[in-house]
Amino acid sequence: MPASLAPRPPFHFERVEYDDPRAVALRARMDVEMGARYHTPGVPMDPAVQAVLTLDPAEVSATVLVIADGAGAGVPIAHAALRMLRGEWEVKRVIVDGGQRGLGVGRALMNELERIVREEAPGAPRMILQTGDRQPDAVALYTRLGYTPIPIYEPYIRAIPNSLCFELRLD
Repeated sequence: MPASLAPRPPFHFERVEYDDPRAVALRARMDVEMGARYHTPGVPMDPAVQAVLTLDPAEVSATVLVIADGAGAGVPIAHAALRMLRGEWEVKRVIVDGGQRGLGVGRALMNELERIVREEAPGAPRMILQTGDRQPDAVALYTRLGYTPIPIYEPYIRAIPNSLCFELRLD
């Protein structure tokens, strides 16, 4: 059965601290996957890139896990965070477990982030995010959800010039 026709796995959302061990573990898996897409083996990551990809937990407004229900209950299958960046809500560190991709988990997670922003910041004009040019799956998800391309914004302009940046208008 094509992934788009597969039944959506049962899950729920859980807000956690940024340093929750389950969140840390999902981000570590994301780092491995992104490392394979973007970095040359044996070559250390550019310090400027590392700096802009590292989040200060004090800046994180929300960390959301998607937790499986039913078979595999309790297993975190996706992660995302929201932070304030110069007064704007920025989506960060979105990862869906490889085995859960194409089943609606990412869409549901992004919708949950939008719900949080609308609830906690009524009148916020938009949400923004940065992704990379080697993540066509992420770009496709964001586009399907109504995110539109915007110019690369700081802190990514110099550090990650191959960034693709998007906004979701909320007003």
